[in-house]
Formats: sequence, structure tokens, C-alpha cells
Amino acid sequence: MTKIAEQQEMCFRLGGRSRIPSYKRLCTFFLRHLAITDLGYSTAVGPKMLANFVVDKNTISYYFCAIQLAFFLVFIVSEIFILSAMSYDHYVAICHPLLYTVIMSQRVCWVLLSIPYLCSTIVSLLVTIKIFKLSFCHDNVIRYYYCDCLPLLSLLCSKTHEIELIILILPAFDLISSLLIVLVSYLLILVAILRMKSAEGRHKAFSTCGSHLTVVVVFDGTLIFMYVQPKSSHSSDTDKVASIFYTLLIPLLNPLIYSLRNKVVINALYRTLKKICNTFSTV
Repeated sequence: MTKIAEQQEMCFRLGGRSRIPSYKRLCTFFLRHLAITDLGYSTAVGPKMLANFVVDKNTISYYFCAIQLAFFLVFIVSEIFILSAMSYDHYVAICHPLLYTVIMSQRVCWVLLSIPYLCSTIVSLLVTIKIFKLSFCHDNVIRYYYCDCLPLLSLLCSKTHEIELIILILPAFDLISSLLIVLVSYLLILVAILRMKSAEGRHKAFSTCGSHLTVVVVFDGTLIFMYVQPKSSHSSDTDKVASIFYTLLIPLLNPLIYSLRNKVVINALYRTLKKICNTFSTV
């Protein structure tokens, strides 16, 4: 165990010349797809939501509502599992640095991405088809900013027990399975970090995981608050605020969170804040 910890520490201290380029390339690979999912669900919801804020008559067609819901679910569920795949990637990079290029081959990376996209498509089609096969009441006013599962359920005249059960079980399963992968990965990472003797090695390991862990906590925490709770606990106004947070603000926060690892970005941000402070101090 001590020998393994020393090898891990050496890899981080020396910069792991044989490993770092591959790790950066694959890390960029996962970040690229994380950015695609962020752009996907914010684009599915954002333009129509913003348009509704400035026009007097807010309308959406029946078929466009179904399309919006389907694409929104595809990208949201994909992001949940992409974040868990990234946690496994960090685990391999920190706990098995010498075998990183062998374990995280290009084929494995594509498999780790194909599974989320496939699962999210199945979940999206199942939920969307189930909802839009049921009959809607005459009151067709969606008291929400976009077409989501929960506000659409309140418009249904048919029995909603089955679809309510699906909407409760599927998000719970997706979130719990994703969080289990993240928790197990980070527990093993924490054990590996605690075995490292040098402060530099521990700092590099923590900096590798810090951004990702922040994104996971913010994103999954918001989804748990939104979907994995009893129907009686839902508040319309609270859900609206939470929906804006994770559909528009989180896609804006994610690039900023990952950029804070870059010293150039940090220095630029520091200079900007300093200029703002100086401007206010001279006024």
C-alpha cells in the first residue's frame, strides 16, 4: 500500500510526463460533451422562456411542447451520467496514474459517453410519449416557464398514477446510481490522497477534483430538490426559481467553475475586480 501511495505521489510531483497529455486530452473530451449537454438543455428551454418574458401573449404549440420536453430530458439525463463518468475518470487518474492510458482508452471513453446518451434517449421518449398519449383538460395554461413533466401533469384529465410513478422512479434511479458512482469514486480518491506524503501531490489531486465536485453538488442538489420529493412538498413559486437556476444559471456557472483552475483566468478576474474596486473607491 505504501509503495502504491509513493508511486501515486511521484506521478503528481513530477507531473507524470507520460500521463498528463493523455489525461488533459481525455479531460477535454469529457468537458466538451458536458458543454454540449449544458448548451443543449439551455437552448431547448432558454430562447422560448426569454421570448415569453417580453411578449404579451405567451403561447406554445402542442407538438413544440412535446419536442421541448423530449430534448430537455435527453440533455439533462445525459449530463447526470456524464458527470459520473468524469468522476470515474478522475479516480483512474489519481488512483491508477501509471495505468491511466491503458484503462481510459478512446474506446472506453466512447462507451462511457454512449451509455448516457442511449439511456437519456430511452428515458426521454418513454416519459414524453406517456404524457402526450394521455388526454389534456380544457384548461391548457402551463403555470411554468417551459414544458416540464410536473406542470404538464396538472393539465391531464386522465389517470396520472402510472406516469407519476415513472417520473418519481426514473429520476430517483438516475440520480442515486449516478451519485453512488461519484461517491465511491471520491471515497477511493480521498483514501489515495490521504496516503500521499507531500503537500504538492495532495494539492494537485484536490485541484483535479475540486471543480468537478462543485459542479456535481450544485447540479445534482438542484435536481434532487426539484424531482425527488413528494408531490405534496412542491411549491409552485419555489419550483419556478429552481427551474431558472438549473436551466439557465448552471450552464453559465459551469464554464466559470472549470475556468477557475486556469491561472490566466484567475489573474484576469483578479485584475478586473481590482479595477472595479478602484473605480468605486475613487468615486
